[in-house]
Amino acid sequence: MDEPAIPARLETPRLVLRPWRAGEAPIQRRLWQERDPRVPAARRIDAQGRPTLADLEAWIARGPQPPAPGLLAIERRAEGDVIGYCGLIRGGHAPADAPEIAYELLRSAQGHGYATEAGRAVVAVAREAGHPRLWASVRVWNTASRRVLEKLGFTEQGIISRDAVHGDTLLTELAL
Repeated sequence: MDEPAIPARLETPRLVLRPWRAGEAPIQRRLWQERDPRVPAARRIDAQGRPTLADLEAWIARGPQPPAPGLLAIERRAEGDVIGYCGLIRGGHAPADAPEIAYELLRSAQGHGYATEAGRAVVAVAREAGHPRLWASVRVWNTASRRVLEKLGFTEQGIISRDAVHGDTLLTELAL
């Protein structure tokens, strides 16, 4: 299939998934700062403080870029605040012919069902687009994300890569 198309706006009872806005770079920076220290260095703030707020502002200004053209900001309807992202990517651990779901929430928003709710909206879009399956990769130690994937109906396919530094990665699959 072609790129994993996702509409520019999805709505759920409590959430709106939409493109990032320029003024939301501080939220992206917080996501980077809050990441578990076991996450690979390329996805954390480095010793030089990169990505900087300016780097993230420039990323938002450029608009969606491969391999993550479909990562939308998750905004809570009632509060009007952005708490993370969810969407489809290419080039993760999934086979080249299939999109992979990705999501991340600020720590303060975790544990309230938002990732599951946003994930259900993204799964529905993938199903409507005719994708036969979705994939998701997750670190073995990330029990919260593994629970979200289980609630969405993903099944673990086994360990796909061993990593003594960051933790082994599991590949999960959802037949649509």
